[in-house]
Amino acid sequence: MKTQEHVLPTKRAYTEVLTQTIKTGIIKSNLIPMVAGLTLALYTFNLNLIENLPNIILAVLGSALVIGAAGAFNNLYDRDIDILMERTKNRPTVTGDIQPITVLWMAISMALVGLLLLALTTPMAALFGLLGLFFYVVPYTMWSKRRTIYNTEIGSISGAMPVLIGWTAVHSSIDHPAIISLFVISMIWQMPHFYAIAIRKHDDYKAANVPMLPVVKGFKRTVMQTNVYLVVLALASLLLIPVSITLMTIGLVLSAGWLVLSIYGRRKMEQRQWANTMFFYSLLHMTLLFSAVIVFSLLGIIF
Repeated sequence: MKTQEHVLPTKRAYTEVLTQTIKTGIIKSNLIPMVAGLTLALYTFNLNLIENLPNIILAVLGSALVIGAAGAFNNLYDRDIDILMERTKNRPTVTGDIQPITVLWMAISMALVGLLLLALTTPMAALFGLLGLFFYVVPYTMWSKRRTIYNTEIGSISGAMPVLIGWTAVHSSIDHPAIISLFVISMIWQMPHFYAIAIRKHDDYKAANVPMLPVVKGFKRTVMQTNVYLVVLALASLLLIPVSITLMTIGLVLSAGWLVLSIYGRRKMEQRQWANTMFFYSLLHMTLLFSAVIVFSLLGIIF
C-alpha cells in the first residue's frame, strides 16, 4: 500500500510534465479547425464518411503529434525568456523537471511520426503539416518573436495550417472557395486573439523584452489595429457565401459582435478587463464558428 501511495503521485507528475511540455491545450484547440477543414472537404466533394474513417483517424493523430512537437520545440528554445515571465516560469523546461535533450528527441520523434501519419492520408496533408511546424519553429519562435512587432502576423501562418491539413487529408484540391475562406478566417483570427493575450500579459512580455505590439506601440495602437483586423475578419466571412449562406451569416454575426464588443468595451472597461473580455470572446468565436462548420458538414453528409 505504501508503494502504491508513492508511485501514484510520481505518475501524475510525469503526466503533468508531459502535457505542459507539448502544450496539450494548444493541441486540442487546433484540432477543432483541423476537423472543420476535414469535414467541410467531405461535404464539399460528397465523400463517404465511413470510407474515409482511416484518413480521419490518421489526420487527428498526425496533427496532434505535429502540433505537440511544435509546442515542445517552442518550449525548448524559449527557456531563457520563459524564466523571466510569470506565466511561463514554471514550465518543465524551465524548472528542470525535464531535460533539454529529452525534449529535443521527443519533439523530433513526434514530428517524424506525425508527418508520417499525415503522409499516409495524402502527401499534401504532410506538406502542410511540415509547413505549419516550420513556420512556428523557425520564422516565428526562432526569429520574429524576439525581433519585430509583426511576430503575431508571421505566427498566424502556422496557426492557420490546421484547416489545410484537415482538408487535404481527404482531398488534395486547395483552390476551392470553401478552404480558401477557412484559411483566411483562421489566419486573420490570430491577430485580435493574440493582441488580447499580449495586453493581458503585458508585464511578462516587457520583462522578457519580447516586442509584442502593446509593449512597443502601446494600448491605443493595439486597440486600433485589433479593430482593423476585426473589420477584415468580418469581411472574410463573406468568402463563405459560395459555401453556405448559413455559415457566412454565423461568421459575420460572430465577427461583427466581436467588433462591437471591442469598440463598446474600450469605452466602458479598463485596459486589463477589455483584454480579458476580448480574449474569452476570441475563444468563443473560434469554437462556435468551426463547430458550426463541423455540424453543417456532418448534417450535409448524413442527410
